[in-house]
Amino acid sequence: MSAAAALWRARPHTPAEGVHYLVARSEDVLGALPVAAPDRAAAADLAPWRALEHTASRTLLRALLRELGEDLRGGPVAARPGGRPFLPDRPDLGVSLSHSAGWVAAAVGRNRDVGVDVQSPSPVGDRLLRFCCSPEDADALSALPEAGRRREFAWIFTVKEACVKAVGAGFAGRPWSVPVARGQQTGVWDGVRWSAPRAGRPLPVGCAWTGPRVFRQVGGGGGGGP
Repeated sequence: MSAAAALWRARPHTPAEGVHYLVARSEDVLGALPVAAPDRAAAADLAPWRALEHTASRTLLRALLRELGEDLRGGPVAARPGGRPFLPDRPDLGVSLSHSAGWVAAAVGRNRDVGVDVQSPSPVGDRLLRFCCSPEDADALSALPEAGRRREFAWIFTVKEACVKAVGAGFAGRPWSVPVARGQQTGVWDGVRWSAPRAGRPLPVGCAWTGPRVFRQVGGGGGGGP
């Protein structure tokens, strides 16, 4: 069985009720699944490497939605001014996308916002370690061999990125300030819950989600819609 075929036999990761995500190689996604017309059109004017990331991440998202019984049926995947993706036809679903060095991740939250981040481990200097980690963790990571330091820092930072994505802040949300300890696999930050289990993950990936959205009736009496 090919890697692409095996990919679509796997079930999505579900860290909480109504929260699901998938992570895969871009080439496997595009080798196994067709690109939707709106995604292909949106990528037409992008640089080739950016077009690949764009189409692979959105194709993975559509596959995840189909797996969850929420097929977009060719509907658009749009982006807000800050770059945060959303589904104009399905405002009840929060979505998030990520890409790193040939890998893509997609997350869906039913009636809640989500953030997902995938990181391919890369070189990290002492200054960045001490900027993003506690003094104790920075010392511990500095003492690791190069490969271990890269991987451990990637696990930490992917959670930080996922958390600020979940609240729609992105890099402006100061992800380096989100407290994540070395080896920590679940936690809560500013009302956002997150999960970054290591078993069975091909590379560091974290997912974060908010509480369910609350819809309130407008005006007095009954019968109001959300």
